[in-house]
Amino acid sequence: MKKILATLTLKKKITIALVMLFIVLFGLIFGIYFFIFRDLPAASTLKNLNAIPFSTHMYDRNGKMLYEIYRDENRTPVKLKDLKPYIYQASVSIEDKDFYTHKGISLTSGVLRAIKELVLRQTLQGGSTITQQLVKNALLTSERTLQRKIREMILAVSVEKQFSKQEILEMYINQVPYGGSSYGVEEGAKTFFGKRAKDLTLAEAALLAGLPQAPSLYSPYINPDLAKKRRNDVLTKMREQKYITETQKKTAMALPLSVIPLRTTMHAPHFVLYVKSLLEKEYGVDLVEQGGLKVTTTLDLDIQEKAEVILKEELEKIQYLDVSNGAMLITRPPTGEVLAMLGSSDYYATGSGAFNVTTALRQPGSSIKPLNFAVGIDRKLVTAGTVFLDIPTCFTAGGQSGSYCPVNYDGQFHGPSQLRFALGNSFNIPAVKMLAVNGVKDFIASASAFTITSFEDPKNYGLSLTLGGGEVRMTEMAQAFSSFANQGVPRKLNQILKVEDRYGKVLYKFDDPNVALDVKKPVAAPSALSIPGKRAISKDTAYIISHILLDDNARSAAFGANSYLVIPGKAVSVKTGTTDNKKDNWTIGYTPNFLTAVWVGNNDNTPMNQALTSGVTGAAPIWNRVMRMLLKDQPDLWPVKPETVIGKQICNDSGGEMTKGGDGKESCSARYEYFIKGTEPRGGGSYKQSVPINKDTDKLASPTDGNVENRDKTMIKDMFSTYCLDCNHDKDPFSVIRL
Repeated sequence: MKKILATLTLKKKITIALVMLFIVLFGLIFGIYFFIFRDLPAASTLKNLNAIPFSTHMYDRNGKMLYEIYRDENRTPVKLKDLKPYIYQASVSIEDKDFYTHKGISLTSGVLRAIKELVLRQTLQGGSTITQQLVKNALLTSERTLQRKIREMILAVSVEKQFSKQEILEMYINQVPYGGSSYGVEEGAKTFFGKRAKDLTLAEAALLAGLPQAPSLYSPYINPDLAKKRRNDVLTKMREQKYITETQKKTAMALPLSVIPLRTTMHAPHFVLYVKSLLEKEYGVDLVEQGGLKVTTTLDLDIQEKAEVILKEELEKIQYLDVSNGAMLITRPPTGEVLAMLGSSDYYATGSGAFNVTTALRQPGSSIKPLNFAVGIDRKLVTAGTVFLDIPTCFTAGGQSGSYCPVNYDGQFHGPSQLRFALGNSFNIPAVKMLAVNGVKDFIASASAFTITSFEDPKNYGLSLTLGGGEVRMTEMAQAFSSFANQGVPRKLNQILKVEDRYGKVLYKFDDPNVALDVKKPVAAPSALSIPGKRAISKDTAYIISHILLDDNARSAAFGANSYLVIPGKAVSVKTGTTDNKKDNWTIGYTPNFLTAVWVGNNDNTPMNQALTSGVTGAAPIWNRVMRMLLKDQPDLWPVKPETVIGKQICNDSGGEMTKGGDGKESCSARYEYFIKGTEPRGGGSYKQSVPINKDTDKLASPTDGNVENRDKTMIKDMFSTYCLDCNHDKDPFSVIRL
């Protein structure tokens, strides 16, 4: 190399040196770029608040916090102007006493301290100003490398040029970590003291200000003595920098360390997670977990928590029945608002506690019967006075494969039974006969009008559908039963009253004049409400079904008088349901303003003890306690009788009209019944059945809606005791249909 250089002229040597110098400089610049400036975020990014993730807050209808939804960092923004000065002065005192004088980095203390740590301990601790910490938390990572430290310092200087000190400090207190998932002073205040940041005392603010340097080390939950010492150090610094007086310092130091228990649960977890899934479908996961939404739900936390206590207490009483779980849904029929949702008795229980039974498919048992009878009444095929023969009967029609021979829950047959008593006592054979007349296909079509969508291909079901042979969701049953409370209009469930973005802009609002925020106050009767929606059944039918379901006399043969289905002093319509295999036990009841559905059973579908009796044990006692709680201060509201519903005295045996002879003697033992005008019986013992027969074709005449197929005379004869048009009921009321 020396010989080669010796042969070169001075000019060439200079040229080579310059080239080499250029290469070195280029490599150095290129290296610096890749080492420091490549992918370096712009300081102006801080202007975009969307770059900073904020938690979504979910509240009950009364503003009580249910849960905060976040991805990795739970953060709620606050404005510096809304805080007491000592709250942010505490952070300045302990973290960066020169904050108001430096330009992003502190050469006299911060940088020198960082160099000292690097030389003596080979670490990169300390030396960060508040501006640097903001940059690290908002724009960079927390890795301890020389590269990050340099990038941090460069960005800090840039941030100081673009933002005021107050803006930087506000961004800082909304970013700084306080331990766990709590980021920002607002979340720190709620985590440790259960209050808003603006309400912090001086001592509390000092405790929070001391946490960010080492949240776990100074945690009052982990090291309370060290946390108190750190708090007092902050107070001392505040006094040294003249932010507080000596008296304020001593007073705050004398206070004991007082924090709330560490919060590890959410309120109404099944409901919260269900609403979260609805929000994610509507707005996307990113906005829900990081967008800082404010969600006001329909839930009433007071009602929810009382219902949780009742459910647990009552389940403990029936452990001997091999019942391990229960679920509950409380709604307002006029609006569909969900006031309480208990997907299980304990969300945090090991196993399947998190499983939400209220949205799961379960067999409803006999609780589905009111819908079946409502369809028949609404089509004017039957009335509440129609007599069914509850006797051993086998069916080959209605989609059945082979012969279907249902039995009653009590294993007995009860003979002639008018519809009111057949439904009230939940007799199975009359219900199956009703479905045979309605037709499985038509009933499933009608169920969709009740907002039940779980029933799919009619070919998959037979006549056992009316006994709970098809699976439905509790949410659907609540919607379907709301049609009875709402004079025929079912309301789909609604869980959200309002959604606002982080700036207060309303993204969604449930506009319904029937919403009453304080549902514990007496609310209006449905007669005063205009309930929107498509009608599933007429007002007339809704009234008649509701009246049957609140009639204690109509169900006393099966359940006894004054059972758990009675709420003293209140008119409440209710229906139970228990599957034959004892896997599901239900009670669903309502007033014009409140509906409660209760289920008990086992999540793994194992049967309960055969001693479980519908209406006496299981779901009914739970339902009873909850309804008593809901209706305690409510007025007694009866269903509103439409003008097109009339009352009439009818014969107990035939269902025909009770008449009086010239001597004033009554033609039969009678009772009072309600009918849709035009379907009431006339003509004394010669009761014209509301299911007409075409004498020429010997077929069942199609009703006016044209949705029911003609069925042969033999089948109809098996269905009803009043098949004939002109029978002499005084001699033999049931001669035509004796089997």
